[in-house]
Amino acid sequence: MPNLKPKDLEELYSVIIRLQSVGECRRFLRDLMTESELRECAERWKAARMLAAGTPYTTIEKETGMSSRTIARVHKWLKQGRGGYSLMLHRMHLPLRN
Repeated sequence: MPNLKPKDLEELYSVIIRLQSVGECRRFLRDLMTESELRECAERWKAARMLAAGTPYTTIEKETGMSSRTIARVHKWLKQGRGGYSLMLHRMHLPLRN
């Protein structure tokens, strides 16, 4: 996206942290994204939680319908990303098993 500037992303992040409830978040994200995009995000978060709990890829594939390639990408970001998944797992009091 050639016209998107770093300040545009910062603006989005700033807006997101101002959401004050699940209801506000639901309304904002639904206006921002399609149902399909929301489902995809929810599936990735579910896969991250399952991976953190030590669930095998095959079980995650069956339960989510995600491809092993997408699960591997989530796993990579869980282990080597910027720590976002780990941060939220910690905040949700969910264990991260290695």
